[in-house]
Amino acid sequence: MIITKNWLEQFINISHLSIEEICKTLNSIGLEVDSVNNISIAQKVVVGKILEKEKHPDADKLNICQVDLGDKIEQIVCGATNVDIGQFVVVATVGAALGDLKIKAAKLRGVESNGMICSSTEIGLPKLNDGIMLLDNSIGELILGKELKDYKSLNDTIIEIGLTPNRGDCLSILGVARELSAYYEIPLIELDKEVNYNELSIGQLFDITSSNIDSFLAYKAINFTNFNLDLITNLRLATIGKLKNNSDIKNTLSYLTHSVGVIFNAYPKDKATLKNELYVWDLKKNGLGFDSLYSQGEILSTIGVEHKDFEEDCKDFLVEASYINPEVISRKVFDTKIKTSDVFYKSSRGSEPNLEFGLDYFANFTSKLGATIYSGTKEFLEEIEKTTLSVSVNKINSIIGEEIDKFEIERILTALDFEIKESLDDILLIKVPLYRHDVKNIADITEEVIRMIGIDKIQAKPLAIDEVKRINKTSNDLIKKNKIRAKAIENGFFETLTYVFTSKEGLEKYGFKTVKNELDLINPIVKELNTYRTTLFYNLVEACSNNFKVGARKTSFFEIGTVFDENRNESKKISFIYSGASEIEDVSNAGKPKNIEFFSFAKKVLNSIGEFDLEPMIEINNDFIHPYQNANILIDGNIVGHIFKLHPNVTNDFDLSDTFMAEVDFESIKNDLIKANPYSKFQVSRKDLSIITPKSIQFKEIKKAIDSLNNNIIKQYNLIDIYSDEKLGDNESLTIRFILQSDEKTLDDNDINSIMNSILDVLKERLSITIR
Repeated sequence: MIITKNWLEQFINISHLSIEEICKTLNSIGLEVDSVNNISIAQKVVVGKILEKEKHPDADKLNICQVDLGDKIEQIVCGATNVDIGQFVVVATVGAALGDLKIKAAKLRGVESNGMICSSTEIGLPKLNDGIMLLDNSIGELILGKELKDYKSLNDTIIEIGLTPNRGDCLSILGVARELSAYYEIPLIELDKEVNYNELSIGQLFDITSSNIDSFLAYKAINFTNFNLDLITNLRLATIGKLKNNSDIKNTLSYLTHSVGVIFNAYPKDKATLKNELYVWDLKKNGLGFDSLYSQGEILSTIGVEHKDFEEDCKDFLVEASYINPEVISRKVFDTKIKTSDVFYKSSRGSEPNLEFGLDYFANFTSKLGATIYSGTKEFLEEIEKTTLSVSVNKINSIIGEEIDKFEIERILTALDFEIKESLDDILLIKVPLYRHDVKNIADITEEVIRMIGIDKIQAKPLAIDEVKRINKTSNDLIKKNKIRAKAIENGFFETLTYVFTSKEGLEKYGFKTVKNELDLINPIVKELNTYRTTLFYNLVEACSNNFKVGARKTSFFEIGTVFDENRNESKKISFIYSGASEIEDVSNAGKPKNIEFFSFAKKVLNSIGEFDLEPMIEINNDFIHPYQNANILIDGNIVGHIFKLHPNVTNDFDLSDTFMAEVDFESIKNDLIKANPYSKFQVSRKDLSIITPKSIQFKEIKKAIDSLNNNIIKQYNLIDIYSDEKLGDNESLTIRFILQSDEKTLDDNDINSIMNSILDVLKERLSITIR
């Protein structure tokens, strides 16, 4: 947001305040100053008037001008195309220094020239045109020979404020002036209501029909026949980057919107439909449900979203002031993905809702510059109920950390245009100004109080620490998180941190669930991050892809972060990804390392989060998962995540090599204390058992049967071989290796055979499985 000191002084008298003090105040009240630029015109740059002009005899593009400088007339050769007799111009006299350029008496193509007629940029002002700058009385009384450094309106200070998105009320000069008014207790300057009225009223020229609109709108009719923008207005527009050449009406709309915060638009009479000697416009919703102004079957504007361009050949215009609830327009634009413009930037952050004041200001401004105003106003307005908050003074002081007197709080809020409707004991009933769309609760009210007092004026206090039990779920989760981090890093994973936002289009493309539309982001920070993530997978794949694009041969990441379900409920997950080579290039692999494979990846994940079991996935619910290399992750028999190879179609989309991924619910990972148990001093026995099983039986059923024995001599067992041939038919041979060890003695053959027989018995009893 760009403001200037002189522009501010049209709304509030701060002439006695220095720029340093104003900037300090703006920073103090939350309007952070990004930059300050002081404009000071050099000495010996004066007001001149062109008395005569004739072509240079030896140069077609040069003119010889006789310029009145008050105490003398100087001859100056000028090459500007817009120079003409009778103009008041800027003249840099001999001896003036314009930056690195020092003006001297010279001869141009044999003709003496004593000075230079200047453009705006040559004296340090913003660019107005491609020629010289023409002066008018908007800068003050034009006195020939008077130095421009003595004209206060030209020697201004430009201040750029970095506004946060919630402060839409300060996207105008008036909005910033209101803030300074509250801080310094200086009243705003009242609007001068002198208007040059036309003999006709708006109803004798225009008619506006409406049906089922949500916007608040007000209209005036204005004749711009004798209207001309002045120099100061054009300079200010150039300063904020909104100046359009030969477009006085469009420039006026931009200038006054920036001045008072009301969103203005204009429609030329010749674009209306002529009915019964009246020029008619239609207000109704378009096909997407946005309020729009129609004429002759054409949409001339979408209220709060986009204003169509127009020609200024016509002199009678319908001028519109509009307001729409920022939350309503933001949600609708998000839902429809409609193209927007600068108008939406202002309306979505909250424009000025006082349309009557805006139109009065517009009429007054344009009337002074030659326009005539048709009397009357056409309004489509409803009473907007102000938000009422009930807040406790004690609670405000508790948040601030200092006792602020109740009457001081009331004074500050009243100065900020809040209404204190009722004051009973500790409770204040506060009505929020309509233009303060950001104030929703007691925290916002407290912020208003503290920023007007000044955060630097709050006394620092020592931190009070009460000794209480420090161990809780939060601390335990942090300990668990740090343990997992350390283990994951030990196993070759690098921690990454991605946004909780991701691409909705990307999630939908690969079959992931997305947050419901009505609960989704309204104003995404960028279009690529336009929804809440429902999985960490998509962000991790993008991270891997970016690394491969810069030459990586392998990438391995993990992330512990929040994901959301369709109803925007949060949960915490830990996800792993490994893509490419399983090891670095070296002599042992002849510089050609093999890619990571499923069980190597699973082992790295297991070493990071602790023991888990795997079972084949019955249902695949997204396109990331390889149909033949996938498994559910089980902890204590419960499915807590899944592990899989990334589908080849996805690896092709992201230019990746073989890639494996896993995601586990963070809460399900154990964080138990590891207890040291005595180990057996007796010899370990290994015994292999080959059994015939139907191919339809899953190994987890066999595992359940063996575990049901609850025999502490069976320390470990693993499936080491699977064999099938035609003779076995629908059966297959499984070889399981058992590790047996007693804590009390060395096992003999009888002990070992007894255990193996018990295993065979339970397999036969439960699953009808026999020895091969």
